[in-house]
Amino acid sequence: MKKLNPAELKMDSLAVHGNAGHDSHAHAVSFPIYQTSTYINTNFGHEIDFSYSRCANPTRDELEKTVALLEGAKYGFAFASGLAAETALFSMLCTGDHVVIGDDIYGGTYRLSRNTFPRYGVEFTAVDFSYPEKVEAAIKPNTKFLYVETPTNPMMKVCDISAVAQIAKAHGVKLVVDNTFMSPVFQKPLALGADVVIHSGTKYIAGHNDTMAGFLLTSDEQIKDAVTFNRNTEGAALGPFDSWLVLRGIKTLTLRMKKHEENAIAVANWLTKCKAVDEVFFVGLDSHPAKNIVDKQCTGYGGMISFTLKDVSMVRHALCDYSMIMFAESLGGVQTLITYPLTQTHASIPKEVRESIGITDRLLRLSVGIEDKDDIINDLASVLGE
Repeated sequence: MKKLNPAELKMDSLAVHGNAGHDSHAHAVSFPIYQTSTYINTNFGHEIDFSYSRCANPTRDELEKTVALLEGAKYGFAFASGLAAETALFSMLCTGDHVVIGDDIYGGTYRLSRNTFPRYGVEFTAVDFSYPEKVEAAIKPNTKFLYVETPTNPMMKVCDISAVAQIAKAHGVKLVVDNTFMSPVFQKPLALGADVVIHSGTKYIAGHNDTMAGFLLTSDEQIKDAVTFNRNTEGAALGPFDSWLVLRGIKTLTLRMKKHEENAIAVANWLTKCKAVDEVFFVGLDSHPAKNIVDKQCTGYGGMISFTLKDVSMVRHALCDYSMIMFAESLGGVQTLITYPLTQTHASIPKEVRESIGITDRLLRLSVGIEDKDDIINDLASVLGE
């Protein structure tokens, strides 16, 4: 069998076969789990590829190279969670450094930027990345990173990655894009000019709500060296069994993303007609203010929808009374999940900040799964009405 050349494969094939294609030792079709903490050194005085699994592990190595290929990056790093990946990135910063960060971000990222790293003298300025001019106006001489989610969690704001990348390069700062909501199937920030891509791999990349992971992807040598040191020092590398679970999940990533999108389009259109719903936030709707940007930089719309109810008294009913849809945190898995950002994903964000960006007591977030779309809509209709 000839050696696999990933550069010749399209996304569907690349997701299935990954970096190596198969195990080169026993020729196993499923890449093995190297469930070991350490390795025998048979050649004294020479460095070996694998010495200790915090530093490197063959299963994690295959996963990292696979996700890097999917994102078009030279280097990939797998972490125990998305927040661990962010921590390794922000650990590059020193006292006096500055970051321009999106104003609508995941609650855990908010905690890092408002509670953790400011204690070490790192400054953060929150900006709406929907407006590149506001991003540029917030840059200071000590700015090191521009950090944005696009689409944002949970308000589905969209950043024009190419436009902001040009601003970043003009000012000599690095652009970091959290690509969790779109996945590398629908959006490739590095190809649009970003320097770093972050993922909560727990979500679409793993895809089955059964493991946690985080990823940092880059082609920047300086960032690669710093993240290698930080992860080894902080010890937040992904374990071999979780690495294997994510590798298995990736094999159906492109299929799942297409089904998530198909269902989400149908559900979003239904929600716009539902009498109990006030407003729907979905980047695939023609009414979304940045749909033209999404169409320019993405190849799909993903599976994430947020919506507000007209009556706050319906919230408990709209979260808990389904037969199939589950009230749970997280997103991107095969099951449809409904979340209440106010008390779950964004509970750590102060009330005045939440309300300023639209996270009210009437806002719900829906991660549309891969079930039959009619079953999802019928379940919603049984609770929300027509």
